[in-house]
Amino acid sequence: MPNRAAKSELRRQLRRARAALPEKERIAATRAANCFLKRFIRRGSRIGIYWPVGSEIRLDGLIQTALSRGAELYLPYIEPHSLRLWFTPYQADAAQAERKRGSARLHIPQFGGKKIRAHRLHVLCVPLVGIDRQGYRLGQGGGYYDVSLAALKGRTRPQTVGVGFACQLCDALPHEPHDIRLDAFVCEQGIIRF
Repeated sequence: MPNRAAKSELRRQLRRARAALPEKERIAATRAANCFLKRFIRRGSRIGIYWPVGSEIRLDGLIQTALSRGAELYLPYIEPHSLRLWFTPYQADAAQAERKRGSARLHIPQFGGKKIRAHRLHVLCVPLVGIDRQGYRLGQGGGYYDVSLAALKGRTRPQTVGVGFACQLCDALPHEPHDIRLDAFVCEQGIIRF
C-alpha cells in the first residue's frame, strides 16, 4: 500500500510544477490541450467536465466548441455525506451556484438541475494533480472520482480523459489495486491513450 506521506509529497511537487508554469506558456498550453480535447466531442454526446480549481487547466475552448456542436455538458455535483458524484447541467456563471462544497481551499461551485450518474456520460474529463504512463491518476485526495468510477462496475463506463499539463505526466505513480486507470491523458503535447 502506498505511503500516504509519499503521496502528499508527490502532490506538493506536482502542484508546484503546475503553478510554476509561466503565464504565456500556460496560455499556449491550455489552448493546445483544448484543441486536442475537441476530438472527443460528438453532436448530442454528454460530456462531464470540471470547474478548474487553483492552477488546474481550464476547459474554455472545449466548452465553447462542445456547445457549438450540440453536445451537453455536465459538472460534478458532490452529494452531502457521500463520495459518489452526480453530474448536473453546465452553467457558465459560478455566481449561479446553489452552494459550494469541498474543503476550505477547494470551493467547488455546485449547480442545481437534473442530476445524472457517470454511466450516463459518454466522455468524462477528469482533473488531476498527476498521471503516470500507465493511466493511473493522482487526484486531490478526496476520492470522489475514484469512488464514482468504481461504482460503474458492470455498467457502461464513459471514456475517461485526464486533463492537465505535460509537467504533470510521470513515469510511474503509486497506485492501489482498487485504483482505476483512465483511458487517455490530454495535455499540450497531444493525446496519450492507455
